[in-house]
Order: sequence, then C-alpha cells, then structure tokens
Amino acid sequence: MAGRRALGRRFGRLWAAYAVSAYGTSLGFGAFPLIAVLVLDSGPAQVAALAAAGRAVGAVVALPLGPWVEFRRKRPVMVAMDLIRFAALMSVPAAFALGWLGFAQLLVVSVVVAAANIAFNAASGAYLKALVPPEDLLVANSRFESTTWTATTIGPPLGGAAIGVLGPVTTVVADAVSYLLSALGIRAIGGTEPRPARTEAPRLRARDLVEGWRHILGHPALRPLFLNAIVVNGLIMASEPLLAVLLLGDLGFAPWQYGLVFAAPCIGGLVGSRLAHRLVARFGQRKVLLTAGTLRAYWPVGLAFVQPGVPGIVLVVAVQLGLVTCCSLFNPVLATCRLDHTDPDRVVRTLSAWSISSSLSIAALTAAWGLLAALTGPRIAIAAAGVLLLATPLLLPRRENGPQSELTGAGVRT
Repeated sequence: MAGRRALGRRFGRLWAAYAVSAYGTSLGFGAFPLIAVLVLDSGPAQVAALAAAGRAVGAVVALPLGPWVEFRRKRPVMVAMDLIRFAALMSVPAAFALGWLGFAQLLVVSVVVAAANIAFNAASGAYLKALVPPEDLLVANSRFESTTWTATTIGPPLGGAAIGVLGPVTTVVADAVSYLLSALGIRAIGGTEPRPARTEAPRLRARDLVEGWRHILGHPALRPLFLNAIVVNGLIMASEPLLAVLLLGDLGFAPWQYGLVFAAPCIGGLVGSRLAHRLVARFGQRKVLLTAGTLRAYWPVGLAFVQPGVPGIVLVVAVQLGLVTCCSLFNPVLATCRLDHTDPDRVVRTLSAWSISSSLSIAALTAAWGLLAALTGPRIAIAAAGVLLLATPLLLPRRENGPQSELTGAGVRT
C-alpha cells in the first residue's frame, strides 16, 4: 500500500518526535483557561483576552523569526524552539508551587509558546521538504495529520482526568516534558544538514519580513488557498468558545458529554488523513482540494440547531465528524501543495507568513464573535459564522485552465 511506504529512519525519528509533542499538547489542551478560572479566579473577559492576545502578540513576535530561520540549519532551530517551549511552560508549575503564579505570567508564556510554535512549524516544514522526496511529501504530511487527530482523540479526556486527580498544572508539566522529549528525538535524527546559502544581503531587511506574503499573494495557486484557509480557520475557531458556552451553559450539557462530542468525531481525522494519498493519486490534487475544501464549509452551520439531551449530542457528533473528516483530508493536501509550490530558499518565510496570518485571523475573529455573542447570544453568533462559511468555497481555485492547472498531482507517485 502506497500509504505505508517506508520513508526512512530519519523521518521515523522526526515523526516520533512530532507524535510525542502532539500527545503532550493534547493532554494540555485548555489548561491555561482552566488555570485562569480555577486558580486565578479570572473572569470571561480575561480568559478571552488570554486566548486572543496570546495568538496575536505571539504572531507579531514571530514576524522577524521567519527570515532569521530561513538561512540557518533547520534542525538546531527546531531543537531550540522545543527547549524554549519547555522552559516557558515549566515556569508555570514552578510559580504555582511557590505561590507566585499570576495572570500576567500566563499571558507572557502563551505569547512565547505561540511565537515558538510558528518558528518551529516553519522550520520543520522546510526540513521535511529537504528530508523527504517530493513524491512522498503527501504520505509524510498525512502521517502527521493522522497523528494529530489520534492525539486529539485521546489527549483531552486523559488530561481532564489527570487534572481531576493530580491538580490544575499537571497537564502543563506533561506538555512541557513532551517538548523536551521532542527536542531529544530531533537531536537524535543525526545526519548532516548543510547551511543554507544566502544569496541576498546578510542583514535583515524590511523586504525579508514580507517575502512570504509576496510569494503567497503573487502565486496564482497559493493565493486562493491562503485566503480560503485563513477565513475558514478563523470562523471555525471563533465559534469554539461560543459553542462551549451554548452547550455547557444554555443547554446544560455535562462536562463528560461536552468532551464526548468533541473527542468521538476525531475518528474522522484518521479516516480523512488515511484517504488523502489515495484520493489525490486517483483524482489529482486540485479536485481533492476543491471537494474537501467545499464540503468542510457546509457542516458548521448545523451547530446552530443543537438541542438539549441525546438529540443534541447526536447532532453535534455528526456535524463534528463530517467537519473533522473533511479537514483531515484537506489539510495534508494543502500542506503538500504549499511545499510543492515554494522554492527551498523561501519555505520558512512562506510558512511563517501563513501561520502568522492564520493566528491573527483567529485572534481577530474570536474577539469579534465574542462581542457579537454578547449582543445577540451564542446561538445566533454560531449561526452567523456558519452562514459566512458557506461562502468560503468561492475563494478556492476552480479554473481547469491557466495558472490554476498547476494544482494537479504534484508530490504524488501514482
């Protein structure tokens, strides 16, 4: 089976390091808002600010990191970002143990982790492009995607149980340790990595900061995918806290029911990521992106009709299952497309620009939808996001001819 091809020992170690950090992140999912509420007695405004400001300020801090990382060896950068995340997160349980933990520290740590996430992901994308042959990129990205959804299925329930038994900072420790183990795994990959040759000016220039956006917006295949991705991700993520208020507050879902309706649909993530390579090999990259990208926009509007009790649970699980399946099919194909259409000397800046834009979009739309929900209620705000999502397929590349025809089966061996 093509999806089970061996990609080599070095990729195996990279994948193992990714899996460790993915499971750690899933265990720590929602830990900071929980600590803010249970330990620091923070209100809704502070919790929302923690979520939005961490992403927004972290994205701004990460802006100069793209050009800096571009012309350095990627593996040492990945190790450094893992160690930075480990140190930042471990400061939280240390301060908690000493009685010094405050809201400002949570905010600073969330900013540092958000910036390090962007730098790490950009460096790892460039490293993967150099490590794996082009025809195997989709297989590699699909394996990362399936690992993400497996961790998302298992991690949050275990994290919630660990917090109940061992205390509110337990999962933060687990998340921090996972980054340390990831750094050790990446360090153990071995092999030589040549230093990238810089043909431009040695000093950081303003043009370097925007080179990623120049490439994305000037590329006829990447531009519509970029616009679609940041709008879709922003609207979906903006609805998540409102859905929590609707389910746990207005509709009276029990915490275990809330966990169930989000954990169970992650099975669809395994299905979609496993099918990605086969579907692209059969139908081509453009058709899979268009179909999966269109279908994922149709599901969220159904969340506006959720009711109490078993019917509500069934509806949320069905909607989330469809959404997760489509997203897990779309995401690895999109990740492969970005690498296929980006030269090695600008991969980091391109991926950084993409991540920064996504983070800012999520932060802005989360804040805006929080205000909308305060004025109209969470159900109407969720419905508004769902209706807007129905229009997002118009941003996807549709033309068969011309520059968009570059989206064929690049990166896939049939």
